[in-house]
Amino acid sequence: MTRSPAPSRRVELRSAPSPATVLAGGLLTMGVLHGVAPAPFDTIVPPWLPGPARSWTYASGVAELAVGAAVAAPRTRRLGALAAAALFVAVFPANVQMAWDWRRRSWPWRAVAFGRLPLQLPMIAHALRVHREAG
Repeated sequence: MTRSPAPSRRVELRSAPSPATVLAGGLLTMGVLHGVAPAPFDTIVPPWLPGPARSWTYASGVAELAVGAAVAAPRTRRLGALAAAALFVAVFPANVQMAWDWRRRSWPWRAVAFGRLPLQLPMIAHALRVHREAG
C-alpha cells in the first residue's frame, strides 16, 4: 500500500512593513499620544522655550501627525520624510532636557534618558532613507 502525499499547506509569508510604513506609523502614534496623554511630554519641554509647555506639546503632536500623514501618502512621501528628519532634529532639545532632568534618578531611568539621545541619529537616518527611496 502506498501512502498518498500529505496535503500541501499553502504558507503565506508576510513581508515586513516598508520603511515608510514604519516611519509614518511611529510619527502618527506619537502624534496621537501627544494629544491624549500630554503630561509626560510637557515635562521635557525645555524651560527656555516661550509660553506654556502644553502648547509646545500640542504643537509637536500636530507636527508629528502632519508629517506622519505626509509620509504615509506616496505622493507626499519624499517631502514628508525630509520633514520627519527635520522634526527629529527639532525635538532633540527635549531629549537633552529629559536627560538633564533625570540625571539624578536611579540608573535604569538615567539609562533610558541618556539612551534616547543617540537614538535620534538612526531615526534621522531612517527618515532620510525613506526620502531617498521615495524618489
